[in-house]
Amino acid sequence: MGEIRPTVRLENISDRMRFKLGQIAENEIRAREVEAVADTGAVVTLLPQDLVEDLGLEIVAHRIVLLANDQKIELPLAAGIWLTVAGRSMSTDCLVGPPGCEPLIGQIVMENLDLIADPLKRTLTPRPESPYIPTVKMKESRFASSAH
Repeated sequence: MGEIRPTVRLENISDRMRFKLGQIAENEIRAREVEAVADTGAVVTLLPQDLVEDLGLEIVAHRIVLLANDQKIELPLAAGIWLTVAGRSMSTDCLVGPPGCEPLIGQIVMENLDLIADPLKRTLTPRPESPYIPTVKMKESRFASSAH
């Protein structure tokens, strides 16, 4: 078994909106394709500082991160990413790691996009039960009153 390392497309979501409004050309959208580790032990996405800067993402907050060795560190949180992996896309935030660190895709992305990590095949793929669009779980009680 080995690491799952999908290709991930990252775009500045503000640039994408400006393009849709006709304010910039499509080739002006700040975007990058990177190989990232699909880390089933991580909750959120982590991108290196130099990539975050290249994409023009805004630091909006800070988070305390508990590492596997129980060490706590503080990292910036950047907002405004349009992330595409395994043919599925979503908007998300990311933690900002040191320049040149390895990009990580965490559980929030995998759950939201309904992707399965297969360590034997080293792939990240859509769940077979939802091949066309992601399926998310929600409590039925949220919709009980609107169903009448």
